[in-house]
Amino acid sequence: MNKDINITESATKQIQNLILNESKSDTFFRIRVNGGGCAGFQYNFTFTDHKEDHDLIIEKNKIKILIDDISFNLLKGSTIDYVDELIGSSFKINNPQATSSCGCGTSFSI
Repeated sequence: MNKDINITESATKQIQNLILNESKSDTFFRIRVNGGGCAGFQYNFTFTDHKEDHDLIIEKNKIKILIDDISFNLLKGSTIDYVDELIGSSFKINNPQATSSCGCGTSFSI
C-alpha cells in the first residue's frame, strides 16, 4: 500500500479556488478524521490559519494541506478527489484502509 496521501488535480484546483475566496494567502486546508457517524469515523474539511505542533503539511501547487498525525495514519494510501456530479459536488476520499462505509457515504470503519 502506498503510504503517501495523494491529491488529484481536481481537488487541488478546488482547494485553490476556495482559498482565493477566503482572500488569505496563508490559509491552510485541514483534513481531519473524527470519531462519529454511523460507521465509526468521518472526514472533516476546514480552513485554518493556525498550524498545530502535531500537524503534517502536504504541499501541492502552492496549496498547503494540514493533517494531524493521528488522521494521517488513518489516511495512509488515500486519494483525495473533488467530484462534480448531478447530485452535488464534494471532496471524496478513496481510503484503502476503510473496510466499510455507511449507506449515505459520510462515514467509514477500519
